[in-house]
Amino acid sequence: MKKFRAPKVSTIVGQGTVLNGDLVFRGGLHLDGIVKGDIAAEDGEEVTLTVSEKGEVVGDVRVTHMILNGSVVGDVYVTGRVELAPQARVTGSLYYNLLEMAMGAEVNGQLIHTDGEPKKLEYNTDES
Repeated sequence: MKKFRAPKVSTIVGQGTVLNGDLVFRGGLHLDGIVKGDIAAEDGEEVTLTVSEKGEVVGDVRVTHMILNGSVVGDVYVTGRVELAPQARVTGSLYYNLLEMAMGAEVNGQLIHTDGEPKKLEYNTDES
């Protein structure tokens, strides 16, 4: 298995910055501020999201790789590797392929293993 190497950080949301709205990025994103909206990789891009202990996301996250030491209130979809550091807090479901979780990290929701892009649940509304 090849060793995981995060891409170079190409975008930084600094401490004290609050972004209201969805964020789509490529490469690496380092978050020290707050994003109130969904964060996603640009279509077809392999990306890494790093959320520091000061960072916070209020919305869903859809990325290839993630290193979390802050908080996410929403569902997290990681198709590659997710690393939950000691101060990581997820309030929502975490869909992952590879998971590394440090002592002290919290997931208040479901941990769901996937082999790639998670499938949306479909409900049969046909009552015949």
